[in-house]
Amino acid sequence: MTEAIARLASEGLVDVVSQSGTRVSYFSMPEIREGMFLREALELAIVANVARELTEDQRKKLSRNMRLQELLIEDEDIPAFYQADEEFHVLLMEFTGFKRLGDVAQTVSLQVSRARIPLLPTPGRIAESLAEHRAIHADIPDRDEQAAQNAMRHHLRQFMPRIEVLSRERPHLFNIAP
Repeated sequence: MTEAIARLASEGLVDVVSQSGTRVSYFSMPEIREGMFLREALELAIVANVARELTEDQRKKLSRNMRLQELLIEDEDIPAFYQADEEFHVLLMEFTGFKRLGDVAQTVSLQVSRARIPLLPTPGRIAESLAEHRAIHADIPDRDEQAAQNAMRHHLRQFMPRIEVLSRERPHLFNIAP
């Protein structure tokens, strides 16, 4: 148990408070900004690679994922949409063929993934995410690396303005360092 707590603490997910115990860590805006910077760098490289190398089987997998996202929005199933959204990005990573990429991406964007949860119920956001995914999806089979990167950049850059609003509306969730 101590090993698990130590690992969670090293990942910034829990704070160990002397003589008191542990608690879930507050969100850290510097860590979230850094995570988004790293995630954007990775995902822009990923989408360019996939646009160059996409196979027919991969195209079909992406298309299935897009259809699933559409159905989940129709069903208003936000948690399942979140999973399909994550799968969209994971599929792109897997398509590169780089085995450690998923682990690296998870590590660099752990705080980002965690911070996305309170943003899920934002009215209209999942429909916007779907439209952004459609734009990325449309550019990949066209082998247009630059357009795919621009669409991915637009998609990812929607996050920080929303998390900044959340930090103002719900400051108790954030570590406000002096």
